[in-house]
Amino acid sequence: MAETYKKLVASTFSTDFREAAEVVEEERPSPGPHELLVQNRYAAVNATDVNITAGRYDADATLPLDLGVEATGTVIAVGDKVRQAEVGDAVVTSTLGGGYREYHLVHESNAIPVPKPSPEALSIMVSGLTASIALEEVGNLGNDETVLVTAAAGGTGQYAVQLARLAGNHVIGTCSTDEKAAFLEEIGCDRPINYRTEDVAAVLDEEYSDGLDLVYEAVGGPLFDTCVQHLGRHGRLLSIGYVSEYEDGPEKITRERIYTDLIGRSASIHGFFLPHFATHFEVHMKKLMQRQRSGVLDVRIDDRVFEGIEAIPDAVEYLQSGASMGKVVVQFPEAQQ
Repeated sequence: MAETYKKLVASTFSTDFREAAEVVEEERPSPGPHELLVQNRYAAVNATDVNITAGRYDADATLPLDLGVEATGTVIAVGDKVRQAEVGDAVVTSTLGGGYREYHLVHESNAIPVPKPSPEALSIMVSGLTASIALEEVGNLGNDETVLVTAAAGGTGQYAVQLARLAGNHVIGTCSTDEKAAFLEEIGCDRPINYRTEDVAAVLDEEYSDGLDLVYEAVGGPLFDTCVQHLGRHGRLLSIGYVSEYEDGPEKITRERIYTDLIGRSASIHGFFLPHFATHFEVHMKKLMQRQRSGVLDVRIDDRVFEGIEAIPDAVEYLQSGASMGKVVVQFPEAQQ
């Protein structure tokens, strides 16, 4: 059994992930009384990885900074007081710094059991949970409404499209290519909008003059403004990210305060950050896994293959390029135990 393992750390603060990231080796740890040692098999790649390398999530962050968030793998050792897992169990984990590493030491309460360590389970862990919890617990997802999803062909957008459609709503999805538009139609999107060939605001003006009931918004920038301007009476906008501004930082703008857009329509904007809703994880995870196993939920994993710790910067840049469709993951080789 190997005594050391590889992980990825940020050795400098920067939104340039490749510049910040460094592969290091350290001794493989032993679990404490309530801890599990997990051999990671897959790690998720997220748009927000560049926020982590920039140190934006923790004002007191120090270098080197462990990178990656969610991962799935197999438990290979347990502490003597662990009661919720045993060696051989498959789990998914979501802890800051726990993703981009071959082995992960985690408290048993932070590991959720899954049938096997698959890319699909990994995708559901954060991307699926974000969509499910945001829409149902915060966005008051109903039926017979008009729902707009931005970055709809991405890791979390694909879930939002399907969950809104399964609930009985008319779903609009923005994307950047005709291939992605075709994918959105496959998973139930009623009106894909390729924003490179169509003007989103013009489409909404012409085809949805009554306004939007619910928006699942991940892009930010001018598209966020367009979504706010097209909210209908009692419209709700869920802001789950602003990927268009991650690399260069938030844009400074001068405009009327946001209440001028909201009050006249009794509309609202809700920010959403998944870790604040941990009490909902288990229930929503089980429901999503059941839907995926039954074939009701189509969980798409991007076709591009990335293998090993060294491939992670390539995977992050691929995601940032906008070329991905579905969840981007990195696979780690199965090591000798």
